[in-house]
Parts: sequence; C-alpha cells; structure tokens
Amino acid sequence: MDAQPPPRPITIRSLKRMVDAGDPFACLTAYDALTASILQEAGIPVLLVGDTAAEVILGLPSTIHAPLEFMLTLTAAVKRAAPRCWVIGDMPFMSYQVSDEEGVRNAGRFLVEGRADAVKLEVDLSYVGLVSRMGRAGVPVIAHLGSKPQHAHRHGGYYSDGRTAEDAARLLEEARAFEDAGATMLLVEAVPEVVAESIVESVSIPVIGCGAGGACHGQIVVTQDLTGMTEWQPPFAQPIAKVNEALHHVAREWKDRVGRRAHGEHPYRMRSGELERMNRHPGSVDR
Repeated sequence: MDAQPPPRPITIRSLKRMVDAGDPFACLTAYDALTASILQEAGIPVLLVGDTAAEVILGLPSTIHAPLEFMLTLTAAVKRAAPRCWVIGDMPFMSYQVSDEEGVRNAGRFLVEGRADAVKLEVDLSYVGLVSRMGRAGVPVIAHLGSKPQHAHRHGGYYSDGRTAEDAARLLEEARAFEDAGATMLLVEAVPEVVAESIVESVSIPVIGCGAGGACHGQIVVTQDLTGMTEWQPPFAQPIAKVNEALHHVAREWKDRVGRRAHGEHPYRMRSGELERMNRHPGSVDR
C-alpha cells in the first residue's frame, strides 16, 4: 500500500475554505511544546498562544502580567511542536498600546522570532490605524472584539459586551471597520449569540467565537478549562475530561510508592569488575 502523504499545514486559505463549506473549525490554547504536539495530532487546526499563560503558567492574577519575551518564547515553542497548525501569537498588554511603531515592530517579532502565523490584539476603533499599518507590513491580524481581558481592570473584573442595542451597534461598527482596515480574522468574546450572528453576517472574513454562541466560524476555549484543570470554568467551556483528578491520583500514587520504596527497579549497574575496584580502593580509585 502506498504511504499517505503527510497532512498539509493549515493556512488562512484552508480556514477560509472551511468557512465557505460551512465547516466550523476548532481552536484551543497551547502554551508548551508537548501539549501543542498532542493537539496537532488530535487534528486541532488552530492554536492560540494566549496571554492567559500569565494565569495558567505563571500563576499571576490576570492576563496583563504576561511578559512580551515570555510570550515570544512560548509561541515559538508551540509552532516548533505543531508546525501543521495555524498558530496565533497573543500580543500582551503594553506591547502595542504605547505607539503604532512599537506595535508594528512587536507584531513583526511574533512572526519572525515567535514563528507565529498571525497575531491577536484586543482593539476598539482607536486601533484601526494600527491594524491597517500591520496589514500593510504583511502581518496577519486577528482583531479581538467584545469582552477584552486586558481591559478588565477598567470594568472591575471580567465582563460581557453587546448586551444593549448601543453596545451591539458599536460592535458591528468595529467589526466592519477592522475588516476594512485589513484584519485577517475577528475574535469575538462574551457577547450575546444574536450579536455574534449579526457580526458574522456583516463581514466576509472568518469570525472566531469565545463564549459568543454557535454562529461563529470557529470556537476557541482555554484547553485547561476543557480538561478540568482550572478551579473555575466559564459555562461555554465545561470540562470534557477531569485531568486534574487523574494528575492528583498519579501524584498520590507516586508519593505512596516512594514511601514504600517501591518506585520501580533501578536501571543502572556498574560495569563488570568496577565494583571490586571501588571496594579495594574506596575513595582513591585510579582514573
């Protein structure tokens, strides 16, 4: 039997073909090479190296604490381990807000140093010019609309968006504006499903939803939420498995084995004759 050719890498063209065919595509977060390789083998086409790494990996209180250099390192690790996936680098807090020049430069670093296929940034209409400049520089941009975790401090915590007619109209205006500015894709977080559906109908680029209902072309959640490893999961990302319980069992079992000195056969042996040499001259073996 002839060997099957390896799967081709996912590209924006691949994703647009899925959109045109009416096939929703799955997206998950990844922050390390091992997890990324597993998700690739499972057939996940899109991976987001999210700034949620600040919370999930570093144990910090919010996403605004994700360092730029740290995010670049993680993004490159994920892409190396999952070269067939379309990998999105999440631009962290203050990596693009200070100036357009700095934003474009850091976006370029994600593509060059981080090996990302695209970058994501949390935006409102004041960032239309920046997204346009990134697009002209050749950077594929995902414009993140709706609830924006980097803005949570302004709202006293995480929040939903688009729940009034005025807010819904603003989101529609933003979606059209960023498509016109050259955004490759939109990500819409924590909005009513009817609002997300209106956004999908109003633009011609793919829309990824995060707690935005089933109308979006793609769906993204934090992998650790699906695996039950986080203390709390949003209602749109309920656990499919309980990896936390499995890991807890592994740790307790290992602790028990160590306590009983039953942690397995030791695999290393001295070479023939070396033990006798060591015993004849303890502490002074000729080299």
